[in-house]
Amino acid sequence: MVIDLNADLGEGFGRWTLTDDEALLSVVTSANVACGFHAGDPSTMRRVCALAAERGVRIGAQVSYRDLAGFGRRRMDVPPEELADEIAYQIGALQVFALAAGSRVSYVKPHGALYNRVVDDSEQAEAVVAGVLRAGAICGGPLPVLGLPGSRLLAVAEGVGLPVVTEAFADRAYTRTGTLVPRREPDAVVHDPESVITRAVGIARDGSVEASGGERIPVAARSLCVHGDTPGAAQLAWRIRGALASAGIRVEAFT
Repeated sequence: MVIDLNADLGEGFGRWTLTDDEALLSVVTSANVACGFHAGDPSTMRRVCALAAERGVRIGAQVSYRDLAGFGRRRMDVPPEELADEIAYQIGALQVFALAAGSRVSYVKPHGALYNRVVDDSEQAEAVVAGVLRAGAICGGPLPVLGLPGSRLLAVAEGVGLPVVTEAFADRAYTRTGTLVPRREPDAVVHDPESVITRAVGIARDGSVEASGGERIPVAARSLCVHGDTPGAAQLAWRIRGALASAGIRVEAFT
């Protein structure tokens, strides 16, 4: 059994910081780096890429709607062609710093409202995939897309030949249909560390998780996300990695 650990990193702007990038890069195998549209700035992107390259962590472009004030968590209606260009733009910006660090952008993951939107919105999913394809020319070929199992995003990406990687969240509540409970609803985020660790092992070892109604549902995931903006995220990530190792699960990057 093998699984990747990813975390959202570089989620600051100017003097404002949110994630403990250095600590998290000591434990995760893939880094979803904010590309400036929901968080992040050029200097932050450069620093995170340099640290990730130094530690052998894969660099992923965490693309989002242009929503710095709302941290990318507000639903927005962006014309498909414009969204495709913005996705390509974000990937290209991160690739500059990844190459400068001696690495490269290895995959793409949407953030926040965009992540949730492309679960069932074919038009927006197609726009994201179009942007990924446009950026492929400067990234050494087709980039894998990281997303929710069963989402329109992964179906569209697979349909045009992009590699897809399924993802799960140990600290987010699931509906019985396998989607994430919206953050605006009560108990959408699992805060108890012991519960998060138990859920992480269950996802990796058994391919299942307890949904909000109490029943277990199947979750096929090659990558497990640890939210970088959670208080004590690095310590929790270490505990998750230790629990996975104790359960006989190897942690390694998917790319």
